[in-house]
Amino acid sequence: MPGRIVEIAEDGRHLELYRGFLQVKAGGELLGRVPLDDIIGVIANARALTYSNNILVALAERGVPFVLCASNFKPVGMVWPVESHHLQAARMDAQLAATLPLKKRLWRDIVRSKLLWQGWCLQQRGRPHVPLTALVARVRSGDTGNVEAQGARRYWPLLLGKGFVRDRDLPDVNALLNYGYAVLRACVGRAVIAAGLHPGIPIHHSNQFNAQRLCDDLMEPFRPVVDLTVATLHEAGVVEVDPASKAELVRVLSRDLPFGQVKSPLDQCAQRLASSLAAVYLGEREELELPTPDWAPPA
Repeated sequence: MPGRIVEIAEDGRHLELYRGFLQVKAGGELLGRVPLDDIIGVIANARALTYSNNILVALAERGVPFVLCASNFKPVGMVWPVESHHLQAARMDAQLAATLPLKKRLWRDIVRSKLLWQGWCLQQRGRPHVPLTALVARVRSGDTGNVEAQGARRYWPLLLGKGFVRDRDLPDVNALLNYGYAVLRACVGRAVIAAGLHPGIPIHHSNQFNAQRLCDDLMEPFRPVVDLTVATLHEAGVVEVDPASKAELVRVLSRDLPFGQVKSPLDQCAQRLASSLAAVYLGEREELELPTPDWAPPA
């Protein structure tokens, strides 16, 4: 059973630990409980929100990220555990020792995967996908030609119309994308921690103010799955981030994706990707284990 994303969006809530449960109260009244072992991420959107230290400790012990959001559902921080995998120190040492040529090769593979999934998203929506899939062969080590950005300039108008501009500070569709990506980031963050890797040591992203750079690297191939859900909601006239649209975006994590010879829920695919990255850093395998769309784009 896929894990659960818990979002706290209403003001005046208090979170606390109770016998292995995350307990939510308002004004001293119990509103609900969720087993801690079922949770893969907590998203804090409410402004007037309080929580006990015990619940943060219990979540950290299980490698569950606690995501802090500002306006328009933009993640601005996460609470991370200090320790996770039993070989965490060795894996972080290998992560720090990764050579630039290795990281460039890894980033090439991630960008190629993202372009394939963007093509898949367009294909699912009945839009031309060749403008994206044709770029895959042009991605070189480190994506020195910035093919990823070229793909974005083609992708968003094809998916959401010529007038669409991707801007995290804008409302409506952009807010839906922000929320979907926040859910995805929490999922990938948990996978990174579980694999014994440090979320701030990146493959490619270099913003010195971003403490989750590796999460942003590894979530790239999965973004188009969120985009597909947002595009479907948009076509149905949904532009507000409300309980119904949030539920649809959370369900993205349970969507089965082709991964090797089987299909697995997205959250499990993220775990396999992070674990494969740790194995690459340790010299135990050559390539990342990436999901691949189950359709064959033209050569």
